[in-house]
Amino acid sequence: MDSLQLAILLLVLFQLKHFICDYPLQGQYMLGKSGVVNWFNPLALHSLVHAIGTFLILVWFNPLLAGILAVADLVLHFIVDRIKASPSLGGRWNPTQPYFWWALGLDQMAHHIINIGFIYVLIVYV
Repeated sequence: MDSLQLAILLLVLFQLKHFICDYPLQGQYMLGKSGVVNWFNPLALHSLVHAIGTFLILVWFNPLLAGILAVADLVLHFIVDRIKASPSLGGRWNPTQPYFWWALGLDQMAHHIINIGFIYVLIVYV
């Protein structure tokens, strides 16, 4: 498999992972990440689910990088989601307000750009 084929395969896998981890696997408890109090554990668990998904995708290509990038995903996903969900930041709007959708779109774009960065690192070091 050449680099372009690998990049496309990984992009599709990361898109699937992102959907599965952000929607079907995000249970009611994890939705507590938007709270004013007691938000840390639900957000940490949600970020851990994403990190595990990243690890499972990348372990087949480069086990050492899989671990490093999974930890990076955990930290970066936590930061991006907290910015989006924090009641004093992106979480201060509701779905009837345009800024809510801007914050959600920016959050999703940030996650996808991070995943593209992971793909780049993997391809450079495979």
